[in-house]
Amino acid sequence: MARIVVDVPMRWGDMDAYGHINNVNSVRLMEEARVHALGVPGGTGREGVPAPATFLNDVSPSTQVLVVDHRVRYLSPLEYRNVPVRVEVWIANIKAASFDVCYEFFDPVENTLCIKASTTLAFFSTETQRLLRISSDEKRRMERFSGPPVFGERKSS
Repeated sequence: MARIVVDVPMRWGDMDAYGHINNVNSVRLMEEARVHALGVPGGTGREGVPAPATFLNDVSPSTQVLVVDHRVRYLSPLEYRNVPVRVEVWIANIKAASFDVCYEFFDPVENTLCIKASTTLAFFSTETQRLLRISSDEKRRMERFSGPPVFGERKSS
């Protein structure tokens, strides 16, 4: 399994009254890690540097990459630091029309595993207004970065 390691800056405003990264902002950090690791979805912006995995860059402008589900488990407080949090990202549960992006967040100073999370994504056609099946080429490109799911297998979709 090839995990992609990205460093995501924490913002002062991400912190809650306890000095931890707020749970809502953890989901924002997941989004940032996903884009840094897998690319800017086609038609939604422009990258500055190529991502380690670029299959999201290659989706058609008429295809949206939709979030179906988020799961987050907090193992230890992720305290605000003035250095980026280290996030390991990989793909799991590649199904006919969806896949999971898995994350592990590590404290950038103590290297403690703080958060395990996953995001289920699906491709959606704006032309047909339907979910798209993941092509064999897309599956092949994802499998290079695939590994065990952070929360186990999920039902087909």
